Amino acid sequence: MVGKDSLQFALNHMTTPNISCMALLDLARELGMAGVELRNDLAQPLFDGFEPQAMGRQAAERGLRIFVLSEVPAFNDMNATRLAQVSTLISQAKAVGAQAIGLIPRNDGMRCDKAARRSDLRAALREILPLLQQAGIVGLVEPLGFDTASLRHKSEVVEAIEALGATADIKIVHDTFHHHLAGETEFFAQHTGIVHVSGVLDADLTPAQMRDNHRGLVQPGDRLGNLAQIRALGGAGYDNVLSFEAFAPEVHTLLDARAALQHSIDYIENAGRVMAA
Repeated sequence: MVGKDSLQFALNHMTTPNISCMALLDLARELGMAGVELRNDLAQPLFDGFEPQAMGRQAAERGLRIFVLSEVPAFNDMNATRLAQVSTLISQAKAVGAQAIGLIPRNDGMRCDKAARRSDLRAALREILPLLQQAGIVGLVEPLGFDTASLRHKSEVVEAIEALGATADIKIVHDTFHHHLAGETEFFAQHTGIVHVSGVLDADLTPAQMRDNHRGLVQPGDRLGNLAQIRALGGAGYDNVLSFEAFAPEVHTLLDARAALQHSIDYIENAGRVMAA
């Protein structure tokens, strides 16, 4: 929960992609986190090769929730193959006990004009919505701040969600990195299903030059304004977790990921207490 005195955290498997799902659960428990996000785009087998129900039990035994199972890439380039991918991910999410699935827009510089991206988004969500409702799974749409992304702004997703009357079934990911890159200033706390946090330290990079490999942990010197974004979301009513999603190679190869994550947690919590005082 994002509040003055209590922050809850989660761990996206992308932050520690070289450890197993089971080790991820153990790490999250050791850090006192609320849960994890699992992914199907890592080198290792999904759920470590176990049946999803078994992985779900392992999480529950540790007192952890599986917040999101990601991802369906280019979901807004909808066709029969893509819809089948959505259906499969929903089934896997339900079996493992995940609350939501991740939906990522195409990021190839195509279909980026306003009319195309609005049409593609709404057409895709109309196809996906009945599957989500039948399974009782939330669809999390994550706009990407890159210039090549076909969906950059959360405002367009919110408009589509409201037009479909799907506020309970489809929500957005507020990613602090992509929020910064897109130059977006508006916050949609009531439509936000989860917040991804990562930090960029390189002072020489412009937002247009920032890429996934620059995304480390949140710490002093952060260029993305994570603390201000977290405070704005909490002040607007967001009350779910902050999930660490770092892509930087230097994070992936840390010898002591637990210590580094604990340092970042402490930094965010301490800053939150100072700002709330």
